[in-house]
Amino acid sequence: MSKTFSGNFFEDYRIGQTIAHAVPRTVTEGDRALYTALYPTRFALYSSDEFARASGLPRSPIEDLAAFHVVFGKTVPNVSLNAVANLGYAEGRFLAPVYPGDTITSTSEVIGLKENSNRQSGVVYVRSTGRNQHGAPVLTYARWVMVRKRDPEAAVGEAVVPKLAPAVAAADLVLPEGLDFTGYDFGLAGEAHRWGDYAVGEKIDHVDRVTIEEAEHMLATRLWQNTSKVHFDATARPDGRRLIYGGHVISMARALSFNGLANAAAVMAINAGAHANPCFAGDTISAWSEVLDKADTISAWSEVLDKAET
Repeated sequence: MSKTFSGNFFEDYRIGQTIAHAVPRTVTEGDRALYTALYPTRFALYSSDEFARASGLPRSPIEDLAAFHVVFGKTVPNVSLNAVANLGYAEGRFLAPVYPGDTITSTSEVIGLKENSNRQSGVVYVRSTGRNQHGAPVLTYARWVMVRKRDPEAAVGEAVVPKLAPAVAAADLVLPEGLDFTGYDFGLAGEAHRWGDYAVGEKIDHVDRVTIEEAEHMLATRLWQNTSKVHFDATARPDGRRLIYGGHVISMARALSFNGLANAAAVMAINAGAHANPCFAGDTISAWSEVLDKADTISAWSEVLDKAET
């Protein structure tokens, strides 16, 4: 009997299957330091305990997308170890801040399966949830990933494609407990632009650019314990190139958005997203945002809903 695990292939999944992912992960201040080193992030809420306390939180949480990467990384060995590519996300909601010292676990439910016409692979849809050490959910999201088949001739069931919402409704956004921006210091935050300064349809060029290096993206992907072969093994793709983890690009775009969106203090949802093109070492990332909608959730807190394109 083999002692090693080669990952799941498309024909191994079943609709309704629930997967409890291995290896809980305790988040530390070291994760925050490495995240700041890897991405040019400067958002005040995640940089300063004093700023966070002045905003009603007990201390500074880790970046929302860092929490996303931790949860995502746990799912990879069971969901996307044999992936051709991760394709997209929907219905992502950040439900509670994650603080250094919190221990995160992940579970996933298979909500859709669709074999590709070439019968070499298929698309697996899952809904993943991350929980802290108290069992409280900290985030949930759906994603779909193209996964290889072990045997192209293997029979699979009828296609099931879930209907996913195009956007998370404002009423479903969850404000962090205690968050209060009544005394928000725009000077310390880095920009004076407030909720009312942004108009639906406005596009913001975030100006700055970053060229991605091979060592950096591999370090970042290992940081999240993401083991997908295409990110590390140059023989895993016909072109002999390591594919950069899409979350690395997402975090880079979020960090670059500080210049123009410094007061978009928290990521509350992932409405929808797709990895439109692959990214490789040597590529240069820039970012722009378009204000798609605005929701005045409470008087002391208004969120600019934006979509960053890279």
